[in-house]
Amino acid sequence: MRGGLFNGAGAVGHLLRRAFALDGRSLACFRIAVGVILVADAALRTRDFSLMFAPDGMFPLDLLRRFYDHDPSAWSLAFAVDASWWGAAVLALEGLAGVWLACGWATTWATVVAWVAVVSVVRRTMPATNAGDVWLCCLLFWSMFLPLGGTWSVDARRRRSPAAGPEAAATAVFSLASIGLVLQIMAVYLHAGMAKCNDSWLSGDAMGRALSVHDHGTPLGMWLAESGWLLRPLTWAVLALELILPIAWIGCASAPIRVAIVAAFVLFHLLIWATMSVGLFAAIGIAAWLALIPAAAWPSRGPVAPAVGPAPNRVATILCGAAILLAIVSFVHGTTPWRSQPLPRPIRAAINVACLEQEWGMFGFVAPREQWVYGRAELADGRTVDLLRGGRPLESVRPAGGFTTLPHHRWHKLFWVLPLPRVRIFAPSVASALVRNWNRRHAPADRVASLEIRFGSQPMTAAEAPVHEALVASWPDRDRSGGGNLDRLLDATSPRPEAPAPSAE
Repeated sequence: MRGGLFNGAGAVGHLLRRAFALDGRSLACFRIAVGVILVADAALRTRDFSLMFAPDGMFPLDLLRRFYDHDPSAWSLAFAVDASWWGAAVLALEGLAGVWLACGWATTWATVVAWVAVVSVVRRTMPATNAGDVWLCCLLFWSMFLPLGGTWSVDARRRRSPAAGPEAAATAVFSLASIGLVLQIMAVYLHAGMAKCNDSWLSGDAMGRALSVHDHGTPLGMWLAESGWLLRPLTWAVLALELILPIAWIGCASAPIRVAIVAAFVLFHLLIWATMSVGLFAAIGIAAWLALIPAAAWPSRGPVAPAVGPAPNRVATILCGAAILLAIVSFVHGTTPWRSQPLPRPIRAAINVACLEQEWGMFGFVAPREQWVYGRAELADGRTVDLLRGGRPLESVRPAGGFTTLPHHRWHKLFWVLPLPRVRIFAPSVASALVRNWNRRHAPADRVASLEIRFGSQPMTAAEAPVHEALVASWPDRDRSGGGNLDRLLDATSPRPEAPAPSAE
């Protein structure tokens, strides 16, 4: 097996090998799936290219640098040149890296390029980024140290000699990188499960709240949320799945049990995909579990052979070991009372450089409230429409369809977090970019004269509960125009919607 570091470690080495060795064919499936996801992500992001990548879009580079506190460790290729053509080049690099990775040609370099491109794109669009995007960055980091191209790839085909048998290249991969990848996958569920150990989940109410279209639900999720009787068992099942099955996969060497665990998580992510608006999070989760399919699940074509690929070198071993320690520190910091204290700056910088932050408390506490956002736009001809919903008639309280009637999940994520103090620096640029984008595509009579983006919420606890609303952004910028002082005063003194809980969005 690859990774001589543990070969002579006796019983400990045997236990580690049994827990963390990965099959080369499973890694090949993982590689292909990740490549397809990169291509899909790059293609989907073109829908809002002018809004999210252009210098005059929602996220100007000077505001992004302020958002990152001018920290040089929060790097991105997209920060190098403030021009639309450069943003397009970085996004195209992600798509090309996906094709390159899926084919398995010069796979190590393809993985490095994919990691750089994805981290760059994610940091360029951070306010519209969800946990799945960050998880993809982490998975690609560990993949750089794994022989993903050892099976079912152009690399493997070029290396195979004519005398070799069929691609019985059943390979076992065991190294610090395989340990890192497995721990990375498990950390997501364990942290999410630990964050759910609170009253909203233990009471069985959390799923019903989260599946509302005024939270993160799709129409199917909303239907499930209204079914009633099924929700409490499902809520407790999710909590048990996240807390128990990751540990069971590591601790159990039985192939049938491991296959069942993988199948359970694939089904779990398919259900998330159907019932929640979380973008590619579910697809990324399915891809991650493909890497963990045990060797016994594949047709046997001979004995398991060592992985094909470059021999591990000291630099890679040191980098992998250091990265595992950083990820563990980040995980412990995010799941213990220590999180109230900032990490030491050198450690924080190292985690940023590797993009290995372990914040996975998705849907940790789901509050009993409905939330919504709308963009009240006054057009030149006097009409009032909802700019965030394609100009449909304005509904200021619980717009029909909730967040599902926004263009897609990245808008959902952006307007979900825009009320937060740290993200509010983007409010003026978000409003002006939306107006500019609308006016560019409409006749003079249909152009926007003014815009207010408002975030509303109402507790579910009582039918007559008051509606809380806050002005999040406006155009023209009220600070510059001097208008709207009374509204600003009312907003400042009225109850604000609570900060949204951390989520996969």
